[in-house]
Amino acid sequence: MTRPSHEIGRDVVERERDALDRLAASLGAPFDDAVEILLACQGRVIVCGMGKSGHVGRKIAATLVSTGTPSAFLHPAEGFHGDVGIVTSRDVVLAISNSGSTREVMDLVPVIRNLGAKVIAFTQAPDSPLGRAADVALCWGEIREADPMQLVPTVSAAVTLALGDALTVALMERRGFDRKDYGLFHPSGAIGARITTRVIDLLRGTHTNPTVHESATFSEALEVVTRYTLGGVCVVDGEGRMLGIVTDGDVRRAFQHADGSADELLARPVEEFMTPEPTFVRPEMLAIDALRAMEEHEPRPIMLLPVVDDDGRAVGMIHLHTLVQAGLAKDRES
Repeated sequence: MTRPSHEIGRDVVERERDALDRLAASLGAPFDDAVEILLACQGRVIVCGMGKSGHVGRKIAATLVSTGTPSAFLHPAEGFHGDVGIVTSRDVVLAISNSGSTREVMDLVPVIRNLGAKVIAFTQAPDSPLGRAADVALCWGEIREADPMQLVPTVSAAVTLALGDALTVALMERRGFDRKDYGLFHPSGAIGARITTRVIDLLRGTHTNPTVHESATFSEALEVVTRYTLGGVCVVDGEGRMLGIVTDGDVRRAFQHADGSADELLARPVEEFMTPEPTFVRPEMLAIDALRAMEEHEPRPIMLLPVVDDDGRAVGMIHLHTLVQAGLAKDRES
């Protein structure tokens, strides 16, 4: 009788997990040697592999490129028809073969050697043909693929990808590759926005800087809140320094708990209704950090943050909707 589908899926994931556990435990001196070779590389990391190994290799090459390691993918079969010309003596070739005997890869190794490039092998066994031919062999040992025939590259693909990620992150840390560097390689899209967009980039001068003087009435503050449609107003002194904030929530609560007439309420000083010393952000702060400040605010998340410069002057307000529209929603999808 066929097993339930979820049991089949669970078995696949567990097999891949167990193989990854063994891989993690096996990493040692050869991994260190591979990292040193890659750090010393003055050219590019050329990744090559056939079939599913090739598909995984393309992803490894793409990840290396995006994290500051120049890299390219070389299809082994195409290598014999001119593409091997991308390899130079300054390069390191990362050759992938689970069996360690893939014909197209093995036939290419002597050519790579003649060109003077070093070879790092991703393979199952160090005594395989590829393992013996490489300068360093990173091996995961004998594994069982997850399909009933144990033929489909499932577990082997997972460990290959994990090993590529491990090398990539090790290189990033050794080089001190940080968020700013990552932003240089991802200037567009959601990732680029999260890494490079500052609070000041989302301000629009007076249009995003509603303020009232500390001597203003509640009525005057309400008029500014309504006119600017940001949902709040900063209360400032004569030098423009922020003293507090009045939000549309403060306005609603004021009317709900008013004892006298509306006219009396509107005539009262705005200072009576403001929140003094509210949470604020600096103009040069990353916008994604402003979003985190809103979401992690205690005792509850907030929708609006005043922006204050180093002299304490109110220079703007940033609304949650502005951050979301800028593509900065903090992984609500993750």
